[in-house]
Amino acid sequence: MSWLQVVVLSIVQGLTEFLPVSSSGHLRIVSELFFGADAGASFTAVVQLGTEAAVLVYFAKDIWQILTGWFQGLFNKDLRGFHYRMGWMVIVGTIPVAVIGFFGRDLIREGLRNLWITATVLVLFSFVFILAEKMGKKQRNYDELTMKDAIVMGLAQCLALIPGVSRSGGTVAAGLFMNLDRQVATRFSFLLAIPAVLASGLFSLPDAFAPQSGQAASALQLGIGSLITFVLGYISIAWLLKFVASHSFAWFAVYRIPVGLLVMALLAFGVLQPM
Repeated sequence: MSWLQVVVLSIVQGLTEFLPVSSSGHLRIVSELFFGADAGASFTAVVQLGTEAAVLVYFAKDIWQILTGWFQGLFNKDLRGFHYRMGWMVIVGTIPVAVIGFFGRDLIREGLRNLWITATVLVLFSFVFILAEKMGKKQRNYDELTMKDAIVMGLAQCLALIPGVSRSGGTVAAGLFMNLDRQVATRFSFLLAIPAVLASGLFSLPDAFAPQSGQAASALQLGIGSLITFVLGYISIAWLLKFVASHSFAWFAVYRIPVGLLVMALLAFGVLQPM
């Protein structure tokens, strides 16, 4: 990969990872439109480590409370409070995407990266946001999260394996359908993504250097790319949490639908190639 590709794609990743617009979909589109080649799922997975580092820093207090609460609760039943339960919720909610991601990794890295799929999903899943906002009562607070919420949002996270869906979009929409407050659903979505994305990035490190499909990147390029995604990812988290406090997730559909339709048009006229 060229340095220009690394910098541009890392900027795209950092800005879009936490927004419900699909970072993997945007990376796929930008790669093909401006560089004529797919950077590959492995590069995407590795630079996501930068954005996940941003989550670790931003939610450091929450993560520490969950970890300490979970370990204390393992050995002392009297200490099994909210953070102990939250630890199990994150673990259980991660299982579906871990299983599907592992066994479906070849399809994820190749077949699902067809731009026709990305464009279609960008449009269609936008209506899920709109429906979730209309149907969700947004009454349940952070301390009312349950294992049922974790399972439902964990299953929704699997949809993010398809470029165009969006990890945050899928999980937050599921949370809204479960009547969670918008900020609560968004916050838990970030925490739920940590184990899966970290595991995906570390698992994909070898393929990022010598991928079976996509382009190879050097260690320095991956390092710089991850640094860029960390900085922009941290800014995106802060912005999104502030935005959802007073704005509907449906606003992102106003952006997603035109982008999806534009990509379809570019594919139809041969400006973009689907694979």
